[in-house]
Amino acid sequence: SLSLSLTLSPHMLLRTSLLFLLSTVFQSSRAFTFLASSSRPSLLAPTRLMATAGLSQDELKKMVGYKAVDDHVKSGMVVGLGTGSTAYFAVERVGQKLASGELTDILAIPTSIRTKEQAESLNIPLVTLDTHSRLDVAIDGADSVDSNLNLVKGGGGALFREKIVEAAADKFIVIVDQSKMVDKMGPHFPLPIECLPFCIEHTMRCLEALPAMQGAKAVLRKGSSANNKVDGDEIAISDNNCYLVDMHFDKPIEDPVALADQINKVVGTVEHGLFVGMTTSVIIAGEDGVQVKDA
Repeated sequence: SLSLSLTLSPHMLLRTSLLFLLSTVFQSSRAFTFLASSSRPSLLAPTRLMATAGLSQDELKKMVGYKAVDDHVKSGMVVGLGTGSTAYFAVERVGQKLASGELTDILAIPTSIRTKEQAESLNIPLVTLDTHSRLDVAIDGADSVDSNLNLVKGGGGALFREKIVEAAADKFIVIVDQSKMVDKMGPHFPLPIECLPFCIEHTMRCLEALPAMQGAKAVLRKGSSANNKVDGDEIAISDNNCYLVDMHFDKPIEDPVALADQINKVVGTVEHGLFVGMTTSVIIAGEDGVQVKDA
């Protein structure tokens, strides 16, 4: 009887087929809409990831260097210019914004001869601490940043000039990529110490004997002062005509405050690369995008 009714009611058959087709499309559409809406959070969640995914380390450094200047440097400020591959981009950004007129009446204090030369090439007006003992902000990189935002600096050999400038700043903004972030400093990057050349072997033995040094080995830097790799036979000389000793740790530094105090008491040392309690904020570029940690 069904076949007879279909034969006798072709319009009814067509109508039934259309209704079935529309129902199928509607259900599929609802399913697609649900899946799309369900997956949307997982597609949108890594927005910050997409901002840095695939970028080289130099591109990450550029990102944080530019952000530090854009967020913290205003017209009329006295600015400390750091040294190193990350700080390079902050100096570059200051020069760009001065050239475009976005920044005016900036005075800058460089932390090394290299930074001074870069700033001069960008027509950034320079002064010294002798004429300007207070800075509004200083921007610099770091070799290690621990969970309390203490730093190891000096891989580029400019630790004394960096510290004297950055200690005089109202704000010290640190710019790094994610690879510099550690729980505790020490094994991650050797601790540089600037020392007088006189009786350097004696000074190195005194440093190794410090209780808070925890058995770290002193290595006299040779070759270029701008890195801690052995790339020459001659002893590396800092901008201050001093030697650089790199302390190599097998164990984490348990008490950076105590270690800094003990190093300061060793006669023959000029300055060390522990920057304890100096950081205002750290701007970090990594796989999850750019984040800011405040002290």
